[in-house]
Amino acid sequence: MTARDVVFPAGRQALYDQNRYSPAIRSNGFLFVSGQVGSLPDGSPETGLEAQVRRAFANLNAILEAAGCTFKDVVDVTVFIVDPATRFERIWNVFGENWGEAPYPTLTGVGVTWLYGFDFEIKVIAKLPDTAVN
Repeated sequence: MTARDVVFPAGRQALYDQNRYSPAIRSNGFLFVSGQVGSLPDGSPETGLEAQVRRAFANLNAILEAAGCTFKDVVDVTVFIVDPATRFERIWNVFGENWGEAPYPTLTGVGVTWLYGFDFEIKVIAKLPDTAVN
């Protein structure tokens, strides 16, 4: 078996090591990013829904950048939302700050009852640029 080609964002490897998972794995020209929440550097939740969503995107973008990507390289998005019936519109308004222009990535939204103290999580698959190290 080949060793996993793990991507760590700057300054957060200890948090991922503590929680025993990889933030992202490069494989066959793609980047598979673990679900990102609005966690502060110590792992605690950002306060407020919109701030939490912005922080989740910031955490996601740090991983994409570490892999030589941007959100423009994202081809598939899955979001998990606690109580989407009351939170979707507020979350979707923040998406516009990060989503970019058409053509958009695919999107799957899932309503959940629990996210370990968070209200929102975003998981993506990105196509690695041809110049990125595989």
